[in-house]
This record gives sequence, structure tokens and C-alpha cells, in this order.
Amino acid sequence: MKLLRYGETGNEKPGLLDPHGDLRDLSGVIGDIAGDVLSDAGLDRLRGLDPHDLPRVEGSPRLGACVGDIGKFCCIGLNYSDHAAETGAAIPDHPILFMKANSAIVGPNDKVMMPRGSTRTDWEVELGVVIGKTCKYVDRAQALDHVAGYCVVNDVSERHFQSGLTGQWTKGKSCDTFGPTGPWLVTRDEVPDPQALAMYLDVNGKRMQTGSTSTMIFSVAAIIEHLSHLFTLHPGDVISTGTPPGVGLGMKPEPVYLRSGDVMELGIAGLGHQRQEVGQDT
Repeated sequence: MKLLRYGETGNEKPGLLDPHGDLRDLSGVIGDIAGDVLSDAGLDRLRGLDPHDLPRVEGSPRLGACVGDIGKFCCIGLNYSDHAAETGAAIPDHPILFMKANSAIVGPNDKVMMPRGSTRTDWEVELGVVIGKTCKYVDRAQALDHVAGYCVVNDVSERHFQSGLTGQWTKGKSCDTFGPTGPWLVTRDEVPDPQALAMYLDVNGKRMQTGSTSTMIFSVAAIIEHLSHLFTLHPGDVISTGTPPGVGLGMKPEPVYLRSGDVMELGIAGLGHQRQEVGQDT
């Protein structure tokens, strides 16, 4: 299934994409794409519905983040061997964890606003993992059983805030609008191998990132195992699993960063497409 949320910011309704690509309203069945809805039982209930019995949503409404009431937004840094190489970073011994503030989360096609004074805002297409079942001390052999599904994330980053200001990476990752998520949550039964997904990102029509989740240093299962031994993962938590090469920071001979008026377009095979125009806070 492809689950989504649509409508004005703060008033999104739950929906699903039917086999013909039409948006169907789920608000008469569930309150949101969140909580128990993300459990195996909750998803099985939705699978049992006939999409043609659900109201069809006309037009092209705004899409919100595909998960509501996200608890934790966990992010993994330097998790692609080819990305680590382009930045000159050493391969980490364990997954590098940082958190992105939930206030950064926006819809997949919402405008991305560079913060006041930013000159080093960068792009990062990433595979998002949505937890569906509470997990703590989970072994990697069972880790994927705790996943509700997968989605596209753009881990937008302000590199000076990230590395030039004293403190953790979270500063450069948590600016408002820096977490486009969606367009939809694709349930795990439709993603047989999360380590075999092609991904890309374009800026102003020019291909910047081309990669595959096959070059992850730590697999999705390994990440879930590691994090669940540090703290409990709850339904609705999102893990953004790192980016392939081609970020602006790694461009040669000089880094290339976003400017107001730029357009980012990105996607992952089977998980959908995002498009964001870039603006500047004043």
C-alpha cells in the first residue's frame, strides 16, 4: 500500500493511493497515519478495504508528510561508502546518529526556506524508515519485522551551522522546512529489499546525486538493531538512513550550495518523487 496525508498544513487527512493512482480518503476509517495504524494489525485492516468504497479526492491537493505525529526523527550520517569518500571522511565503526527537530518536517513538495544568513544550504536524498512496532534490544535478523514502511526524505542541511558552529550536527539539520518527507509511506511488503533501491536528486534539472541503498555501510536492519540497543523505537519514529554521493559539499573543485529560486527534484525507486522550490528567510 501507499499511504499518504493530504490537505492544508496542520489539517492533513489520511489517504491512500489506489491501484490506478487515484487518491482515496481514509478519514472515515482512521484518524491519521500514525500510532496503531502503523502496526501489522492496523495495516492489515487497511489492506482489507476496497479502495473503490473510499471517497475519491478530486484535484491535486497539497501532500503533507506521509506520517503524522512523528515521535523521533533519527538520522544516520556518513552511511554510504561512496559519500564518505567524497567528503574525505573515515568509515565509521558504528552508525553516526544525530536528531533532526520535528519542527523541520514538511510535505514532499513544500517550499524549503534557507535560514537567515545561510550561504551553505545543501541537499541529501535519503531512504526514510518508518517504525511500526515498538522495538528494544532487537537483533538485525528480526529488525525489519518492526518496520511499517519506507519513504523518501530530503535531509536538507546548512553546512556552516552543522560544522562551523560549536556543537552537534543537529544545528545544521533542524532548520524549519529542512525535513521534506513523503510523498507516501510504502508498506514494507512492497519493498522486498530495502538495500536494492536506486535513488537520485536533481538541482535545476541537473543530476547531482545518483546512488543506491546497496552502498550503505550499515544496512537498515543493522541501524535498527543498533538504535534499539540505545533506546526504544516507537511506532511513528522515522529513521533517515544517510545519503549517497553528489551533495553540494563534495563538489570539486569547489562546493556548490543552494540559492533562492533553485528547484530540487528527488526520488527513490518505488517510493515516489519530491519537488521543492528554495526560498530565503529574511
